[in-house]
Amino acid sequence: MKRAQRTTPPPDPTRRRILLVDDHPFMRAGLAQLIDRQADLTVCGEAGNPSEALEQCARLRPDLVLTDLTMPGRSGLEFVKDLRAAQPDATVLVISMHDEAVYAERSLRAGARGYIMKEAGGENLLAAIRQVLRGGIYVSSAMSARILEGLSGGKPRGSNSPIEKLSDREFEVFQLIGQGKSTRDIAEQLHLSPKTVDVHRSHIKEKLELKDVTALIRHAVRWVETQGQA
Repeated sequence: MKRAQRTTPPPDPTRRRILLVDDHPFMRAGLAQLIDRQADLTVCGEAGNPSEALEQCARLRPDLVLTDLTMPGRSGLEFVKDLRAAQPDATVLVISMHDEAVYAERSLRAGARGYIMKEAGGENLLAAIRQVLRGGIYVSSAMSARILEGLSGGKPRGSNSPIEKLSDREFEVFQLIGQGKSTRDIAEQLHLSPKTVDVHRSHIKEKLELKDVTALIRHAVRWVETQGQA
């Protein structure tokens, strides 16, 4: 008698497929457990760094990419830009431990459809996922009010941080300086020439009104420590 072969059930078309991008396996496992318990959502793949994530996105074509910002090799902001350049219809939601007042608008400008902090909790994360999948944009109510106030010509609280004057590339260089990286290290990581990194350093000093490189390094290190990125 011929033995029946086991077959893998086809993906459920009613469940939206999500790719998880985070360099911490435990974080991915927790997110996957939360998402896979939902009747309308499922995790279709995982990646631990931007390079792997781009490959997975091209192969799996997920409905949503849920990504952290701090990962090895390339910044999360650059990953979002690269993904949107390769797949203009890609939908990205950023989940991060970092202050939304600093990162949310940068993430949206990079092409993400939303930003949520990890401390927001499971219910809020699921609400953010579903809102973005419906074609909406998600930020917290406090961040939404801050953005709207800025658009209306007001000056939202907290918007006077000199860090906000930096371009995305300058912001990346500033972060890496604060992590103790040398000009050569920064150049290699960002695929720039050392001369270009020095130009960015000079612009950062001007925008932050710092008198010399020592003051810049001290300021950058202190800022990174307050953001928990060291």
